[in-house]
Formats: sequence, C-alpha cells, structure tokens
Amino acid sequence: MSKSRILILGVAVFAAVAAGYMAKNLASKPAPVVVETVEAEPQIELSEVLVMAQDVPMGEMIGSAVRWQSWPKESINDTFITRDSQPEAVEDLRNAVARLALYAGEPLRRAKLIGEGQSFMSAILPPGKRAVATQIAAETSAGGFILPNDYVDVIMTRRADAASGASPDGFVTETILKNIRVLAIDQTIQEDEEGRRVRVGETATLELSPEQAEVITVAQQMADRLTLSLRSIADTNEDPQEDGLYLVNGTGRGNTVRLIKSGEMSEVGTRK
Repeated sequence: MSKSRILILGVAVFAAVAAGYMAKNLASKPAPVVVETVEAEPQIELSEVLVMAQDVPMGEMIGSAVRWQSWPKESINDTFITRDSQPEAVEDLRNAVARLALYAGEPLRRAKLIGEGQSFMSAILPPGKRAVATQIAAETSAGGFILPNDYVDVIMTRRADAASGASPDGFVTETILKNIRVLAIDQTIQEDEEGRRVRVGETATLELSPEQAEVITVAQQMADRLTLSLRSIADTNEDPQEDGLYLVNGTGRGNTVRLIKSGEMSEVGTRK
C-alpha cells in the first residue's frame, strides 16, 4: 500500500473518531433552560375591620350581628372600627342600638349607633325638634303602609261650628300640618283566626317644631279624627308648613275648609 493511501486512511480514521467523540458529548449535554424573570406584584397590606354580619333594622340592638373582616389598609378611614385600635369592640357594642338601618357587609361606624343607656328617640331627633305621639287608627294611616322616615300631611276632621258658617250636623276637614316626618309608628304584623296577617298601628310619633307640637296638641283636643296622608318621597326636600298655627294663636285661618254633609263635600270660608 502506498504512503499516500495510508495517510488518507489515517486521516479518515481520525475524523471518524473525532466525530464520534463530539456526537457523544453533544448527546449527554442538557439543553439550556431559559428562565423568564417575572416581577412580583407588591403585596396588599390588610387590617381587620368590624363589619355587619347581617342586616339590623333601625332601633334594634347590634347583638352578635357583627364580625371582623380583612380590609385593604389604604381603604380604611377614621370612621371605621379596626381590631388594632379597638380589639374588644364586638363585646363593647353588643348592647348598642342602630340609629339607622344597617346592612350586611358594610363597615360599622359609631356615628350610626346609639350607646348603651341612651334614649333612641332623643338620639335620632334633630336639634330644635320635638317628638310628639299622635293617636291614629288603622283606617287613617294610608292602609298601614306609613313607616318610619315617611313624610305625611296631618288632616283634622271635626264637627262644624257656627264660626265655619256650616250646619252644625256637618263636618269640616282641613290640613293642619304638611310634610311632617314620621319618627316611629307602633305597627306590627299579627295573625288573625283565619291565618291572615293584620297590620295594627294606633300611635304615630311625629318630628315637629315647638310650634307644630302645640298645633297637634290642640288639634287632638278639637278633632273627631286625625288622619295621616302619605306624601311622595319627591316632596321630602320641601319645608314643613304650619297651616294650623291659627289653632294656637287664636287668629282666623283666612282660608277655606271642606264641609262634608250627607256624603257631599263643599268648601266654605272661615273668619279672618
């Protein structure tokens, strides 16, 4: 065999050995792992806030209707009750009374509560106002649908007198107070003998000014019946009117009253 052929054969053997070695190394070497770096979001800082666990109507005790709930710290304001500042709040507020209706899930605020031993009615009464109880009957209270925080007119019905210019056997009716807020009404739901539900309400407590309180007191003495007339919620921004002040100060109404006689209604003038 010539030297040239021996050289070529040696080169081929060397190349084959080198190729096998390289293939072996490549097969055993793991593929590179690409790791994507994800920037971690900042963790929200939480604190426990006292919230309502169930609905509580206005005037009812809080009892066990509250619980602690985690709340984003940046959303907590000074009116919230937190566990960090008042850890015993659940027990401390057990006998507190709801000044307003409270709903499940809302954070509890002390401004919506009446403390233990405080009067509910005096707590919800605005400054300068009076709470006056007025006797009513079921048929004179809009069919039992008048509830606290509704607004009503007070209508007085009484027997006609000589001053009205009407026959003494007739009746006159007039609105003596308008747009008056109802603070409370002793309305309950009872079952009758046949299982039907009956609404009962005999006394309404009205929010009145001192002058209006005098009017309603005089009217209860004069009237055969006082009727509450339910007003639209759209009228609540109107100022209460005191049409019945003439009953107290002794001046004439200077207006007209409705005369009801034998089922017929007519309007007659009154003295000024």
